[in-house]
Amino acid sequence: MGQKYRQTRIKQFTRREITLRTFGTLVLFVLCALIVLPSYANRVFSSINKSTNIGLPMLPDKGFNLGLDLQGGAHLIYEAKTDQVTSTDKAGSVEGVRDVIERRVRGGLGVAEPLVQTTRVGSAYRIIVELPGVTDVNTAIKMIGETPVLEFKEANTEPPRSLTTEEQKQLKEYNLAADKKAASALADLRRGKEFAEVAATYSEDEKSKNNGGDLGFITQVSHPEFYAWASTHNDNTYSATPIKLADGVSIIKRFFEQPGKKEVSAAHILICYQGATGCDPATTKTKDQAKTDAINIKNQATVQNFADLVKQFSTEPGAAARGGELGFFTKETMVPEFANAVWDVPAGSIVGPVETQFGYHIIYKKAEQVLPEYKVARIFVKYLQTTDLVPLADEWKPTGLSGKQLAKAEVTEDTRTGQIQVSLNFDSDGAKLFADITTRNVNKEVAIFLDGAPISVPRVNEPILSGSAVISGSFNLQDAKLLAQRLNSGALPVPVELISQEKVDATLGQGSLTKSFKAGLVGLLLVMIFMVLYYRLPGLLSVISLLIYAALNLAIFKLIGVTLTLAGIAGFILSIGMAVDANVLQFERLKEELRLGKNLKSAMEEAFWRAWPSIRDSHVTGLISCVLLIWFGSGFIQGFAVILGIGTLVSLFTAISITRTIVRFIFYYFPEKGNRLFLGYTPPPVNSNQPEL
Repeated sequence: MGQKYRQTRIKQFTRREITLRTFGTLVLFVLCALIVLPSYANRVFSSINKSTNIGLPMLPDKGFNLGLDLQGGAHLIYEAKTDQVTSTDKAGSVEGVRDVIERRVRGGLGVAEPLVQTTRVGSAYRIIVELPGVTDVNTAIKMIGETPVLEFKEANTEPPRSLTTEEQKQLKEYNLAADKKAASALADLRRGKEFAEVAATYSEDEKSKNNGGDLGFITQVSHPEFYAWASTHNDNTYSATPIKLADGVSIIKRFFEQPGKKEVSAAHILICYQGATGCDPATTKTKDQAKTDAINIKNQATVQNFADLVKQFSTEPGAAARGGELGFFTKETMVPEFANAVWDVPAGSIVGPVETQFGYHIIYKKAEQVLPEYKVARIFVKYLQTTDLVPLADEWKPTGLSGKQLAKAEVTEDTRTGQIQVSLNFDSDGAKLFADITTRNVNKEVAIFLDGAPISVPRVNEPILSGSAVISGSFNLQDAKLLAQRLNSGALPVPVELISQEKVDATLGQGSLTKSFKAGLVGLLLVMIFMVLYYRLPGLLSVISLLIYAALNLAIFKLIGVTLTLAGIAGFILSIGMAVDANVLQFERLKEELRLGKNLKSAMEEAFWRAWPSIRDSHVTGLISCVLLIWFGSGFIQGFAVILGIGTLVSLFTAISITRTIVRFIFYYFPEKGNRLFLGYTPPPVNSNQPEL
C-alpha cells in the first residue's frame, strides 16, 4: 500500500522532459542576463554588424530606476493653504493639488518616478515631494509653486500662413543640398565602400546610422515605398536611384526576406450604444437594443448586399463612403475580440454580432494573405519641410473661459440612467461665455486643459445657457472623482507654501549604492560558500539556482520599472535569504531520506514533496506581510515591501522549478555516481523484503 501511494503522489519525469526543462532554464537565464547587462551583448552585436553587415538590433540600455536616497535629488515639503476652502472640500482640494504637482514633475521636469503624497499634521495639510535625479532645485520649486491654470478651448480651424519669399528660397536651397549629400553617399557606395560605413558618415537617422543603417524587417504597411522597391530587387543590392519622400531622401539596401505575418482584409458594420467608446453622445440606443439590431442585420446580410447595409445601418463615421472597408490588417492591430472572430474563418464569411468596446460588429471577411517581410537598411538625408518653417497651427485655441469662472465641479449621478457624471457650475460671467462657446460648437468638441494638457474633451450636444453642465460618458466612480479634483484644482486653486527643502547630494547617493552593492555581494558570496562547503554538490547546484534567481529578479525590476531605494535593496537581500532557506529545507530533507536507506532518485523526489508545505507556508506568510506593508505603509516602507514581495514570488518559483530541474538533470546524467556525488553519504543496503514507506 505504501509503495502504491508514493507512486501516485510523485510525478515521474522522463530524460527528455528533464532535458527540455533544463534547456528552458538556461534560456531564461540568458534572457535575464541580456536584460540586466545589455551593454555586453551590444558590444558583441556591434562587432558582428561591423564584420558581416547583418544588422543585428541593439538592445535598449536603460539603467535601473534609482530612488532619492541612491540617485540624489530634491526633497520638498509644502503646506497647503486651505483657509478659503470649506471643511468638506479640503481633502479633495488638496488631492487635486497633489495630482497637479505630480503631472508637472512628470511632464515638465521629466522625473519618471516622483513621490508625491499628502499627509495631515494636526489641522494642516502637507504635500511631500521627492524628485530623484533633479539637480536644479530652484526650477523645480518655481514650477511646483505656480497656480494651476484651467482653460476651456475650442477647435482651431484657421489655416496656417503661406511661406514668405525668403522662406521658399531657404526651403529650396536646403533640399538641393540634401540631394547633393545623398548623391555623394551613392557615389561612395559605387566606389566600393561598405554600406555601414557610408551610413555612419552621411545618414541623418540617429536611430540607425551607427547600426549600419538597419531598419529591421519592413512590411507593406510600415514602409510602402521601401517595400515596393525591395520586392523587385535581389538580396545585397542597394537602390541605384535615391528614393525621395516628403521627409527626405533615402538609399535603401535589401539583405534578405522572410515569411511575414498573416493579414486579413475585412469590412464591418458597427452598431454602437450609450457608453461605448467613440459612440456619439447623442445616441439613445441601449446596449440591448444595439445587440438586437445587430442580430437582425446579421440575419439579412450577404456578400452582395453588405455595402448597402453599411450605408443604411453603420454608426461608424465615414463608413458609408468606404463601404465599411478596413483594408488589410494584422491580428495585433485590431482589438482581440474583433481579430479572434474573423481570423480563422474562411474568406467570404460573415460573422457576428461581435462585441467590442466600440459596440457590436457584423464582419465580412473578404480575403487573407501572407506577404514576405524584407530586412533592409537605409542612408537617410533629411528634407526641410514647410512645417519646419511654418509650424502647424495649434489644434485648439483659447475661448476666454478659464478656471476663474468655474465655481465648482463635483461628481453626480444621472437620476434617469444612474450613470456617473461630472457636473460643472459657472459664475455669471462664466455662464455667458459658456453659452456662447456651446452655441457655436454644437456637435463639436470643447477641450478642457489643465496646465497646458487636456484632461477631458467632451462633445457639445446642444447650447448650454444655464451656466450648469454635465460631462458624461463611460465613467467609473474613480475616474469621475479624479476629473472633478483636477477641475477644482484650477477652479478653486489652493496655494502651497514651501516649508522645507533638502537637496540630497548625488555623491552621497552613489556612496550608499556602492556600500549596499558591496554588502549584498559579500553576503551572497558567504551564503554560496557555506552552501558549497556544507552540502557539497547540492550546495553548488543551489548556488546556480541563486544566480538565476538574482538575474530573474533584476530583470523584473527593469521590465516593470521598480524604483530601487536602500530599503528596497534590503528587501532584495532579505528575499535572497528566503530563497536560500527553501534550498536548505529541500537538502536537509534529502539527507533524512537518504539516511532511511532510500536510493537517490526516491529520496530526491520524496524530499522535494515533503519540503513543499514548509516552503509554501513560509513564502505565503512573507507575502501576507508584504501586502500589509504596502497597504498601510508609505514611501520607503512600500518600496521595501514591493521588492520583498517580488523576491518572494520569484523565490517560490525557483524553489519549485529551477532547483529541482537542475538536481534532476544531474541525477539523470550521472546516475552511477549516486549518493557519493550528492552528499558523500552511502546508505546501508536495503532489505528487498521490506517495503518503502
